[in-house]
Amino acid sequence: MSRRADKVAMQAIKCVVVGDGAVGKTCMLMSFANNVFPQEYIPTVFDNYNTAIMVDDSPYNLGSVLFLLRVPLLFLLSAADLWRSSRLWDTAGQEEYDRLRALCYPQTDVFLICFSLVTPSSFENVRLRWQPELATHCPTVPFILVGLKIDLREDPTALETLYKQKLSPITTDEGRRLAQELGAAAYAECSAMTQRGLKTVFDEATRAVLKNRAAAAAEEQTRRDSVAAAAPPPSRPPPKQSGCCLLS
Repeated sequence: MSRRADKVAMQAIKCVVVGDGAVGKTCMLMSFANNVFPQEYIPTVFDNYNTAIMVDDSPYNLGSVLFLLRVPLLFLLSAADLWRSSRLWDTAGQEEYDRLRALCYPQTDVFLICFSLVTPSSFENVRLRWQPELATHCPTVPFILVGLKIDLREDPTALETLYKQKLSPITTDEGRRLAQELGAAAYAECSAMTQRGLKTVFDEATRAVLKNRAAAAAEEQTRRDSVAAAAPPPSRPPPKQSGCCLLS
């Protein structure tokens, strides 16, 4: 294996995307990875993508992208001499896939909990279903709360549909309050169709991973320092007896 491949393996980032079915998770990933917005709901997709992003003014090249709904989406990131491999797992939101989803969770670095800004029930399920599920399986893993379909929040047709049900779109303030209540690392909104806010979602996810890793490293260093401070000093060997003798 090459040195570059070794660096990729050492810097893996795994991001799992969860949320109710049909809220736009797959569209978000496809739009981000390949600038393509599907015109209809696609339950299963398989393709290869290449793209690039900038995070905090540093370039990241994304390649070897593999996407299959309910199976890993892999893309490779590189910045200068630092290589990271980031895996996006787009999980099924339907309840019949509960046990399948849990298989994706081990070794996850960050979650994206997604809901549709024009589907209030998906917003409620963040509190009732998704955050509790992640807290059960991965309580120490950071998550980003993501509101999808921001372009429909002011769409006349979408608004009319909601008003007929005596409902209204989820506001930014409501999303932020829920994110704070649940302890999310960040709150972001985006549109897969217009790509408004799309890059911010993955920037925040990357920052959450780096922050969590830095905190874990600092905690580990503190633990090692405490162990070293509590350890007894090494015993010193007794002084050697002089080899001289007295003559009378």
